[in-house]
Amino acid sequence: MNRYSVFGLMRGALGGQKHWQPAWRDPEPRASYDVVIIGGGGHGLATAYYLAKVHGVRNVAVLEKSWIGGGNTGRNTTLVRSNYRLAPLHNLFDFGLKMWEHLSDELNYNVMFSPRGAMFLGHSDADMTMLAQRGDALRCDGIDAELLTRDEVAKVEPLIDMSRTARFPIEGALMQPRGGTARHDAVAWGYARAADVLGVDIIQKCEVTGFVRDGADGSGAVVGVETTRGRIGAGRVGICVAGHSGQVAGLAGLKLPIESQTLQAVVTEGVKPMVNSSVMSQSLHCYVSQSDKGGIVMGGDPDNWPSYARRGQPTVIETAIAQTIAIMPALSRLRMLRTWSGVTDMSFDGAPIIGPTPVRNLFINGGWCYGGFKATPASGWTYAHTLATGAAHPLNAPFALDRFVRGATVDETGVGPMPNHR
Repeated sequence: MNRYSVFGLMRGALGGQKHWQPAWRDPEPRASYDVVIIGGGGHGLATAYYLAKVHGVRNVAVLEKSWIGGGNTGRNTTLVRSNYRLAPLHNLFDFGLKMWEHLSDELNYNVMFSPRGAMFLGHSDADMTMLAQRGDALRCDGIDAELLTRDEVAKVEPLIDMSRTARFPIEGALMQPRGGTARHDAVAWGYARAADVLGVDIIQKCEVTGFVRDGADGSGAVVGVETTRGRIGAGRVGICVAGHSGQVAGLAGLKLPIESQTLQAVVTEGVKPMVNSSVMSQSLHCYVSQSDKGGIVMGGDPDNWPSYARRGQPTVIETAIAQTIAIMPALSRLRMLRTWSGVTDMSFDGAPIIGPTPVRNLFINGGWCYGGFKATPASGWTYAHTLATGAAHPLNAPFALDRFVRGATVDETGVGPMPNHR
């Protein structure tokens, strides 16, 4: 596989673009693999890449029922940050944020990481107290966090309505300068290409329909998977299917503490620069940024009821748009280009689940709620460690499945056990 370079681009421009190779192979499934990863999104592909590169486990297959990056990796708002209050969360996400900073060089593929800053707005004294507490927790662990005054917010984002008569008055903000955005499809393609170079088989249009288990009654360890392209043996199997974790785990008789919900977003027509950072609200949970193509990207809360449908309720996205326009009135003049939805795993404490399951040789990576994209590099790194060694990485140890039994939940907001309360 040729490395991408400026000289390759020049050669392509002068040679009619005829020398480019496929970004990755399209192999037939082998009879068995050391590790089978179910799910060809960013997390699954990153896991396969780090298994091969870091741990030398190259007899790996990534099975995707549709096409690479066609799930939640291609259905998000591309935000990247690590400004969570609780240490287990911000340590994991900041490990990933440091990886984002060098990921294009690592993969020899431009993932278009743009550290434009992640700003949480505060609308009241109570908001600012909570943001100050979060900032203190972050700085204590060496993570960047700056508490901004009203004037500083206005300087960063001149289009925000800073008047005292605004629908949602602005009292200040918490800024993480290293946060920003990345290009979601480029992340999937970059990891796919890099994993393929190391010998990983990426098998598309291969849906897993069941698990093969040993023992006379078929209730022992997982030793393979049944797919629409035949049976494939496996030493270990990793589930990495975003909003369908409960569905796939159910094929092995597991019931996970998660609920699948729809999360919507919208993008406008392309315009000149209007939004300088990634802007979020402490109280409203609407968020807005501007894509590299100029579109204004907006999102909000999940639909808050179980669903596998990749379509959302107009009232939910309408509320998010209305809140965003109240904060930045100039956006009301833009025309909506399209909307989309993804299916998210909403865990009962709002934190991910990474580690082994009660079924031997079967591992789970899910429950990311609406924060999965930003975790892609860290998730892949830690999950690869767990699949290769059978033991938790220090960064994903707090997110074991059995924490719900042990009463060791990682509840960032402290608002109760049900996912639709988050």
